[in-house]
Amino acid sequence: MSESVFALLGRRDEPTDAVEEYCKYLGAALASYDFHLEIRRVPWDSSGWASSLEALRLMAASWRDRWVLVQYTALAWSARGFPGKFERVLYTLAKMGSRIGLVYHDVEPYSGDRLVDHARRFVQVRTMRNALRFADAAIFTVPLEKISWITGPPDNAHFIPVGPNLSVQGTPAQERCGSQTPCVAVFGITGGEPGAGETRAIIAAVRHAAEEIGKLRLSVFGRNADSAEPALHEGLRDLPVEISVEGLLEESQIVERLSAADVLLFVRGQISSRRGSAIAGVACGLPVIAFAGSETAPPITDAGVILVSQQNQVELNAALLRVLSDSAYRSGLAARSSAAYTEHFSWTSIAARYVSVLK
Repeated sequence: MSESVFALLGRRDEPTDAVEEYCKYLGAALASYDFHLEIRRVPWDSSGWASSLEALRLMAASWRDRWVLVQYTALAWSARGFPGKFERVLYTLAKMGSRIGLVYHDVEPYSGDRLVDHARRFVQVRTMRNALRFADAAIFTVPLEKISWITGPPDNAHFIPVGPNLSVQGTPAQERCGSQTPCVAVFGITGGEPGAGETRAIIAAVRHAAEEIGKLRLSVFGRNADSAEPALHEGLRDLPVEISVEGLLEESQIVERLSAADVLLFVRGQISSRRGSAIAGVACGLPVIAFAGSETAPPITDAGVILVSQQNQVELNAALLRVLSDSAYRSGLAARSSAAYTEHFSWTSIAARYVSVLK
């Protein structure tokens, strides 16, 4: 008989909720270990905090001694990233006798130099620290030594990377590398001014590669891809680059686009073991060119990842050109990604780590 486990989420993210998708894939993987994962929400954004906490109390009355995997991101529990009330959720669960597994999808506070940013950062760090007191198990999606606000890893802390939020069967690298026209994939762009900077970096890198090796394909899809389309066409209009820009896609379409590419260009900030869109490329056996940062560490660096400096466009350009022009190098990177996916980022591997915590 399967054991019931509950995943507790806050506000739904729009237009897609990566944390909910994460829970669905985790639940499917845990089923083979006789765990039944059910997703529940605290609808504070629509029902208010008072009634939501009362509803949680009533719901948790049947959760005594059951594991509740509480999913933390700052914006899931606060409209503006001040998640102070999150502790009341944990207090309610603890009072009702639930076993609390706290899953940190946000592992660091938000950046920014404004006064409000400093205040937000203070509240987020305080909340994340205080939340540890309620947790029977705390699950972090990056290695503990990379987290700035943890001075000494608590005994209840565990590192489990995220999975790709895709059903991936595996695409042999040799099949992909036979394509006559090299293809660069970009999965998602940040909105606003950060996205404009990412778009400029993509244009510069693809321009450099096209000027050296000729015809290329650029496949951009996912969140905010549509907003980058005019700039991409303008920035590459005098070069033999076939540009395809698509917005949100179905899971099977994402796998199809990645499997048809030769490399994933990941410029949405630093790469780490919690960046699902980068891990999607690893899962599809792609080399990944990405920025290094404070969270960058194994096991993501065990994959076929080329790390470059976010401030060095020349380095990014050179990395893309080498991957596209050197088939042996590209194949070696692809093989590393496939191996890293199987060992670290597949849902089978992730579920096994969860089971060791839950039991």
